[in-house]
Amino acid sequence: MKIVILGAGPAGLGAAWRLNELGTADWLLLEAAPHAGGLASSFTDEAGFTWDIGGHINFSHYAYFDAFLDGVIPADGWLRHQRQSYVWIRGRFVPYPFQNNIGLLAPEETLRCLLGLLRLKGRPAAPAAHFDEWIEAGFGEGIAELFLRPYNLKIWAHPLDQLSASWVGERVATVDFERVLANVVHRREDAGWGPNSVFRYPLRGGTGALWRACAGALPPERIHFNAAATHVDLDRRIVLTSDGRAHGFDCLISTIPLPVLLRIARRRELAGAVEGRLLHTATHAVGIGLQGAPNPAIAGKNWLYFPEPNCPFYRVTVLSNYSPHNVPRDGEYWSLLCETAESPYRPAAADPAAAAVEGLRNAGLLQDSDSIVARWHYRAPYGYPVPSLERDAALGEVLPALERAGVYSRGRFGAWKYEVSNQDHTFMQGVEAVSHLLLGEPEVTLPCPGAVNGSRS
Repeated sequence: MKIVILGAGPAGLGAAWRLNELGTADWLLLEAAPHAGGLASSFTDEAGFTWDIGGHINFSHYAYFDAFLDGVIPADGWLRHQRQSYVWIRGRFVPYPFQNNIGLLAPEETLRCLLGLLRLKGRPAAPAAHFDEWIEAGFGEGIAELFLRPYNLKIWAHPLDQLSASWVGERVATVDFERVLANVVHRREDAGWGPNSVFRYPLRGGTGALWRACAGALPPERIHFNAAATHVDLDRRIVLTSDGRAHGFDCLISTIPLPVLLRIARRRELAGAVEGRLLHTATHAVGIGLQGAPNPAIAGKNWLYFPEPNCPFYRVTVLSNYSPHNVPRDGEYWSLLCETAESPYRPAAADPAAAAVEGLRNAGLLQDSDSIVARWHYRAPYGYPVPSLERDAALGEVLPALERAGVYSRGRFGAWKYEVSNQDHTFMQGVEAVSHLLLGEPEVTLPCPGAVNGSRS
């Protein structure tokens, strides 16, 4: 079986890693960019600041992925952090998750949130028709109006009644009322929830260092960079690439965005099945490099959430706190990475970097006296796959049809499942696709009702 992989992000590299591990010789990885990493790439600017495309961190749900991390980068090449993330709201920092820490708000706002939760007591549970309904049914109008609605409108950049609630899982901490009430009474911080409460980050080179090291450990003759897929002929099972080559395959593992794959495969009936049903945002990552002493307010903090309208971004990562090598010289420079979503409902600013600086000043993270020495901007046209109401139905039609044609669409935008699109999830989607094809093992990460291999629930 000859296997061709499209895309050298975590999913494509996961597939290549597993193929190489199994000793399979007949495979090829095609990547449009001149480097590996995809959305998990990192870049170093002319001033010496290292930037990621978003606030990426490494934590794991899998022993296999943990072993991979340990094998690709040695122990002294990792930094480990206890998560320190906060919501900036009403002029103060409230630890994440917000709903566990409402006691740290002003008294009238704490009361508003508690009353909203109390009104839910005894109310019969009912399936939520959409994400906005799920928010109010689970958290009450106080938490919904103060934080969850404005924040989620920023990050998803789509009306919340266009999103399903099927994806939430471990992504959103639900409310334990007794725990919240105890935190309020004792004025106690409660910040340990979630699978990423402890995470690791490469000492040098940003998040992308992991994926560059992964690609470097694979046979170089099997990875073609600057080779974007321009046409996929599903009948003849041939991929044409921008470097003028044709590559035959028995099986194709595609990690490029699903609508792009359908377009270059010229399958209009499948493209029509996802049109208007698979929604996404673009991400603007803006890095601000600064010289001098860091703002004391960010000491020890990893990332910050911003629900309020006086800044365009939904999250700011203090990259200089992730690694001292993310800045030219530790102690003399610091850096902030801002993430803003773009969609037809939320157009981008004409100058995203200027808008980010203004927002940082509005939020008090930058002062007029701070010396900005670097501005970096990267637009990822595919940033977040939006879990729209019709997403699962569309995927249930298209993914099985592709599999019948020998194409496995996997990864963050290949499978369009936000709930399993962390770096570990997407890497394992590639690993599991190969293990299924060659060993008959079930794919467990990607839930896809109706898939033809029958291995997922």
